[in-house]
Amino acid sequence: MSLSTLRLRLAAAALVVAMAVSAGPAVAADPVDLELVFAADGSGSIDDDELRLQRKGWADAITDPDVLKGIRDGILGSVAVAYMEWGGPQSQVLIVDWHVVRDAESAKVFADRLMSAPRGAQGYNSISNAIDFSVRLVEANAIDGTRRVIDVSGDGPNIGGRPLADARGEALDKGFTINALAIRRPGGRPGGPNGQPLEDYYRDAVIGGPGAFVEVADETRPFALAARRKLLIEIAGTVPPTRFAAGADRR
Repeated sequence: MSLSTLRLRLAAAALVVAMAVSAGPAVAADPVDLELVFAADGSGSIDDDELRLQRKGWADAITDPDVLKGIRDGILGSVAVAYMEWGGPQSQVLIVDWHVVRDAESAKVFADRLMSAPRGAQGYNSISNAIDFSVRLVEANAIDGTRRVIDVSGDGPNIGGRPLADARGEALDKGFTINALAIRRPGGRPGGPNGQPLEDYYRDAVIGGPGAFVEVADETRPFALAARRKLLIEIAGTVPPTRFAAGADRR
């Protein structure tokens, strides 16, 4: 072996070692009981007050003592949450990146980030693209949850983007559960297409997976109460009472 060849091989070996050292040890996935994406309506039908109402509802829910007790009572005692807002087909915005909640302090960090983030989404009602975005959020993180849930909240049906049935079906095939929170405006339109009640539309076209269900926020149940109840059920991983439940494994 020539001296020049030996030098080249030694240099290559040194480069491999340097790359291995710089990369550091492999990062193990963070195990949690639940990976949950809040997919909230930030479309043009939601004004700034309503957007803040939604965010505050989820912020209050994640910091609620009963919700925190539910998290602690899980097998692993932690959940991972991310918050995105959706509008038109090209407008899905990550508002708060993945954050592990296991106690009051970590819950407050998430809530504070949520309430201080600027608005970003625009356009109208691509629930299908919001589901696709949420799936990618989960698949790209470094978290290993025993359950994966997408929580869609909105005040209207899917309008743009790819077919909702395709996005929904692919998410369910990957093992996701999709739940929904229908926001009914007091005295307003039914919300769904052709006069269909919005909760019925969400039940038929949006939700699916084990224990999937629809919750309703209206004049009898403010958003904050609906969000808290919904989060308690999702953290527990139980099938909800039948008021707005769709039944387990609904496809």
